[in-house]
Amino acid sequence: MFTGLIEELAALLDVDPFPGGRRLRVRSRFAPEGLAPGDSVALDGICLTVERCEARSGTFTAAAVEETLRRTTAGAWRRGRTLHLERALAAHARLGGHLVQGHVDGIGRVVRAGRMGGEFVLHLTLPAELRRYVVQKGSIAIDGISLTVAEARRDRCHVHLIPETLARTRVGSYRPGERVNLEVDLIAKYVEALIGRRGERR
Repeated sequence: MFTGLIEELAALLDVDPFPGGRRLRVRSRFAPEGLAPGDSVALDGICLTVERCEARSGTFTAAAVEETLRRTTAGAWRRGRTLHLERALAAHARLGGHLVQGHVDGIGRVVRAGRMGGEFVLHLTLPAELRRYVVQKGSIAIDGISLTVAEARRDRCHVHLIPETLARTRVGSYRPGERVNLEVDLIAKYVEALIGRRGERR
């Protein structure tokens, strides 16, 4: 489980194909002291498992299987990419963002990103299957970042970003057409599933 509060902008050093997926080698200040094999880590909002840490190079590796590559932006990642990194939430830590699983629900596209009236605003398109979960003042994770929906209309939504978020992420460099990983509110999905099951029993 994650919170959507980005801890680091990490560098993707290598992408190595293997049968059934790709192995990612990432440079991080948390390797190896803050990460260990078997740990969960979110990269651009995708939950992956650390396979190996290298103390000398300050890197770790994680594998993304074909299902992950197909359903997320990871299939287009190339060497040199900057990634939003968050380690899994410790049981004793504060939940500063919202409940984020690292299970990407779909891919959105940037419509516009820039300053409007002194604020930085990000406008996105939403996949049809996710629109019902995105509501005004609700939570959404965009490339792993916990954000609050300012407005949701039909196939689009927009969020406002505070300076701290802009400083800790790469959102300020987003361009129109860029694809981003989306994870909608976990609680909304559970509520929908429970209501649906109650209806089936009647």
